[in-house]
Amino acid sequence: MYRILIVEDDDKIGAILRSCMEKYGFEAQVASRFRDITGEFAEYGPHLVLMDIHLPYFDGFYWCRQIRLRSNAPILFLSARSGEMDQVMAIENGGDDYVTKPIHMDLLMAKIRAALRRAYGEYAASPAGADAQDALTANGLTLYGQRSELEWSGRRVPLTQNERLLAAALIRASERVVSREELLEALWDDAEFVDDNTLTVNVTRLRKKLDELGLPGAVDTVRGQGYRLKAAELGRNGGRQS
Repeated sequence: MYRILIVEDDDKIGAILRSCMEKYGFEAQVASRFRDITGEFAEYGPHLVLMDIHLPYFDGFYWCRQIRLRSNAPILFLSARSGEMDQVMAIENGGDDYVTKPIHMDLLMAKIRAALRRAYGEYAASPAGADAQDALTANGLTLYGQRSELEWSGRRVPLTQNERLLAAALIRASERVVSREELLEALWDDAEFVDDNTLTVNVTRLRKKLDELGLPGAVDTVRGQGYRLKAAELGRNGGRQS
């Protein structure tokens, strides 16, 4: 299930958008920490962002630039401003598309689906041979970095950027324990300023993706040290997460 972060300070519009996203089978969250949108983004790990322009403290262009420092997740701007210059600024600041208010939900959903297909699905950029070149494998579990997908036994799940980086670190290490410090550095340049609980949240999300593939218990918590991919036991159902 794709996750969508709605950055909208109008409570009524935010609730409508969230209800619409859920109606169409997406998971959605309305942002609440308008001083720290990037922190909320990191904790929620969305596949796509709906971004208003007029926001408290900093505008949507600013937050789009901040998100782009850590993620290529699609960002669709929502605004009552229909001027050409606003749309140009949205694209130049890292946005992928622009939808004017009042929002026509059919058009918005079409744009969301198109953006998700381009980023994670059938239209995702994948140069000839790139899948094989960037694939990481551990005992049948394969990570395709170009498409941000995990594959096991013919099944695939899409990953957010943070989930992909975590999976890559664990697969490369295979059975070796990867410390929390190593994982924090793999995910964030300024790891010292990241709440340690944020890493736990991202590991939990990666575990859910592995569950979807039929690999429960594939990632162990090694207390006081970090995490370990149980590569030798992949495919054995019923594994217990510590």
